Amino acid sequence: MNSPGLDGRGVVVTGAGSGIGRAAALKFAAAGAKVLVADLAEEAAMETVDTIGRAGGTALAVVGDLSEQAVVDRVVATAVDSFGGLDVLVNNAGIMDRMSALGDVDDAEWERVIRVNLTAPFLLTRAALPHMLKAEKGAIVFTASEAGLRGSAAGAAYTASKHGVVGLVKSLSVMYRKQGIRANAIAPGPTMTNIKVDADQQAHGPAIVGGLIGATIGRLGTAEEQADTILFLASDAAAFVNGVVLPVDDAWSAV
Repeated sequence: MNSPGLDGRGVVVTGAGSGIGRAAALKFAAAGAKVLVADLAEEAAMETVDTIGRAGGTALAVVGDLSEQAVVDRVVATAVDSFGGLDVLVNNAGIMDRMSALGDVDDAEWERVIRVNLTAPFLLTRAALPHMLKAEKGAIVFTASEAGLRGSAAGAAYTASKHGVVGLVKSLSVMYRKQGIRANAIAPGPTMTNIKVDADQQAHGPAIVGGLIGATIGRLGTAEEQADTILFLASDAAAFVNGVVLPVDDAWSAV
């Protein structure tokens, strides 16, 4: 996929130690962008940085929990100081829930999923916005989910978190379009990554959701296919695309 206008731009990709985030970081670097790899896992983050470096690209890592304000501030400050600005933010990092139905969700599951999947991208976007507004341009891409479009793709906590992400995208796009900021999201269908689901398949939520997913999905996607769409939304090829939540799902959302 052609991704014009990314050469030399400063990009932050969260969850870039593996999966969709790593694929996106590698593709941004191959397109000439300077990439900050943000991830909770140091070894995975450094592996992404090293891979980019061996290919002749520019990358560095910041390791930490993006639901913590101090880590968020460090990510943004490092990108701005190292790259001379922040042109693209990819809010990709996330975790799954246990596919629990609402009545079975405990406080710990709810609070952790909402904190990582919704509060962390809110914090990072809020920290990045002043730099983008000063430059009068910026592209923000979120990894939402099919679970942000329907009620049958995950448990209650994950579904609520991804519906929240969709709301953030739509609010951002309207509030800041006159300042040159674009906000969009991909909504991946089932994708081959290392994200793990710790679910009791006999529990009410997994039993319901598993049957619905199995009856309606197409093929599994790849992290590279999701990353291609992220690059398109971040690029000048999507200059008039704003406020879109784009399913990347082999027509699952059309069923």
